[in-house]
Amino acid sequence: QRQFVESGGDLVQAGGSLRLSCTVSGSMFSMSGIGWYRQAPGKQRELVASTYRGDNTNYEDSVKGRFTISRDSAKNMVYLQMNSLKPEDTAVYYCNTAPRSLWPWGQGTQVTVSS
Repeated sequence: QRQFVESGGDLVQAGGSLRLSCTVSGSMFSMSGIGWYRQAPGKQRELVASTYRGDNTNYEDSVKGRFTISRDSAKNMVYLQMNSLKPEDTAVYYCNTAPRSLWPWGQGTQVTVSS
């Protein structure tokens, strides 16, 4: 079983930036894909960014060009650099395997973007 601990969320103004971090317990070597998900109030959780072996990445259309996902397998860490933040990015952000979540969800980290 893998566990995920997310951090880095904060309250920022629109146009600001944040960098989220995810610590993965256990080796990431066997994970073909890992991603960042988010869940806004009253909405379903959605996959917004994912990275796969060979450094292939995918982004949800609304974050393309603004978010960048990266992974450091040696440190078992996954990051999400978020720039040009918008109020609609407000959500709790989680990491898990991608394109499907296979392990229990962590507590997530709250990102709030004020207009």
